[in-house]
Amino acid sequence: MKSSELLAQLIAFDTTSYKSNLDLILHVKALFDQHKIETLLNFNAEKNKANLLATVGPKDFPGIMLSGHSDVVPVEGQQWDSPAFEAQQKDGKIYGRGTADMKGFLACAIMTMLDASKLTLKRPLHLCISYDEEIGCIGVRGILDQLAATIKPPMLCVIGEPTMMQLALAHKGKTVFRAHCCGEEGHSALAPNFVNAIHVASSLVESIQRVQQNLQRDGHQNLGYDIPYTTVHVGKIAGGTALNIVPNSCTVDYEIRHLAEDSSTDIQNQILQQITAHFQDQIEVNEVNQYPGLKTSPTIDAVKFMQELLPPDTAIGNISFGTEGGLFQNALHCPVVVCGPGDIAVAHRPNEFVEVSQIQLCEIFLNKLLESIKY
Repeated sequence: MKSSELLAQLIAFDTTSYKSNLDLILHVKALFDQHKIETLLNFNAEKNKANLLATVGPKDFPGIMLSGHSDVVPVEGQQWDSPAFEAQQKDGKIYGRGTADMKGFLACAIMTMLDASKLTLKRPLHLCISYDEEIGCIGVRGILDQLAATIKPPMLCVIGEPTMMQLALAHKGKTVFRAHCCGEEGHSALAPNFVNAIHVASSLVESIQRVQQNLQRDGHQNLGYDIPYTTVHVGKIAGGTALNIVPNSCTVDYEIRHLAEDSSTDIQNQILQQITAHFQDQIEVNEVNQYPGLKTSPTIDAVKFMQELLPPDTAIGNISFGTEGGLFQNALHCPVVVCGPGDIAVAHRPNEFVEVSQIQLCEIFLNKLLESIKY
């Protein structure tokens, strides 16, 4: 079986984040069982989703961890030219939800594990497949402690998110907040007598804008990013019931995407301190989700090892989107890089695709990796 054939099988599993991924996980486990590859499943509380860890080779040495997520974003409301969960190959591209993000890498990694099972390895090769990455890197957190207790800290972890097979060493961290802004209901004819929850929310948004301006002007800068500074973004506001009623409630969802040098806690405190004084008691803010940033030094041995496996013209840089990389880095205390087939620009869009040439480049890279750790 070829990676492209396995990719078609993986695409056929609708693993949208709000659905179960068990059919895909059990399919992969069955493949590994056939090749006598040891696996470990880690379930969520409802037992309808699972992370998978597979290992080939000696366990008492630091190995190499390959990692990818099984879930995909929804297709509802998108206009596809072909069924989203049926892989279609045309003009050197494979179309389907998750082809780029990131079942293309998973297919290549799974095939590499099958090849590894036929060899004697000097170091172990691990593959971790997670769930619910697309909704905040939630699922992988359930297996990280188990990984730390089960395997030696890897010499390298490769997150196979789509980078066009270029080498990414850093991305920003992200923290998501939801603010509940409280007011008092009343007739709009008497509006000045009541606290308007939308006005309270507006004060919060104004504070966010001021902090963003300060970060852009005076904050840390990293020119390796498209946006070289920490950003604060308001993505959703909901409030009010009717035009003639002073609203008593309004919610604001916002995020902080921060450089490694910046603290989301400090930035959040700046936002809250700058809110209009008489509105501060009207706002309750809760942290919804967060994941750490990634920052790997380009001079370490693990990066040099990757460079030896990739073409000489491979670029090294940062990526604008987040990954599970920082979580692996913190939990396993190992170097982490991001490198995988496909273009993030087509991810989450209708007619998502991965070029066949990208799959081939990934196969070459993983074959070289395997050669480097076999006897």
